[in-house]
Amino acid sequence: MTKRGVKVGESIKKVINNEGFSGVVFVKDDNEILFESVSGYSERPEERLNNINTRFGMASGCKLFTAIAVCQLVENEILSFDTRLKDCLDIVFPHFDENIMIHHLLTHSSGIPDYFDEEEMDNFEDLWKQTPMYLLKDLSDFLPLFKNKKMMFEPGERFHYNNAAFIVLGLIVEQQTGLSFTDYIETNLFNQCGMNDSGYFSLDRLPKNTAYGYIDDEGGTWKTNIYSIPIKGGADGGAFISAPDMIKLWEALLDYRLLSKKYTELLMTSHIHVKEEVHYGYGIWINKRNNSIFKYHIMGYDPGVSFHSALYPESGIKLVIPSNKSSGPLKVMKAIEKYFEI
Repeated sequence: MTKRGVKVGESIKKVINNEGFSGVVFVKDDNEILFESVSGYSERPEERLNNINTRFGMASGCKLFTAIAVCQLVENEILSFDTRLKDCLDIVFPHFDENIMIHHLLTHSSGIPDYFDEEEMDNFEDLWKQTPMYLLKDLSDFLPLFKNKKMMFEPGERFHYNNAAFIVLGLIVEQQTGLSFTDYIETNLFNQCGMNDSGYFSLDRLPKNTAYGYIDDEGGTWKTNIYSIPIKGGADGGAFISAPDMIKLWEALLDYRLLSKKYTELLMTSHIHVKEEVHYGYGIWINKRNNSIFKYHIMGYDPGVSFHSALYPESGIKLVIPSNKSSGPLKVMKAIEKYFEI
């Protein structure tokens, strides 16, 4: 760790302590690790400590994986970004617009109904009162939650964050490759990057060195998130990664080991405006300052899970901040950005 990294540790210590942060902070540039820190427990009853290679849930952060998979299929001429949904997936959606394209699904602009609309619903756990979370093991298990609902708006009209759109993209990957979605990602992304600590694990069968997600209640009590999120992750979220593994994925992406230069640039191009200085590519958030890109990032929040990872193109700095609590990484990321003057 560099002397600069030690100073970073001093500057974010208050943030970590104030947040009661539980997780990993890992910061690297093109040449060296600038800072790494570990805190909290992966399993509270046994007081088992997190470590630098602990696997954490990343919630919606893994929408990037889905987007990369789709871009691989486009690069291999199996699909195009203009391919219509009805032409690449043999599932009947009675009320979906026939003009929905892959591009719309990737950019949260399809207008299809969501199974969990983050602008309308406050509590993710409310979903499982009628649909037990332990039944949601495959992508097709999510279909009854949205396939018969009506469109929210016309395709391409606007950005509206949509989890169901990425479920649909995962189903397209399955139909077009003949593989389960998780097998495709593990073979064509994780294995290619050497991400040996990452995978899609069932919550009731978590492997060694994997952090349980914890939900803190008022009064100092807590519970695990096993009944609060789908039992197994998929195309819209729920993978488990270690912090060093996420750095490996950023590096593989930038080295064009997952996609060619052309399709990597398309993935990381601003395709839709979200709000002031915030844009979205394919599965990736893009922040601008003075019309220049200063940050690519992915993030995810579930009960008992919070995650941020970012790439700063001007400096080459990459950071990963996974946590097995419902909050914390955002404030830590801001403290790091402030120190590095990013």
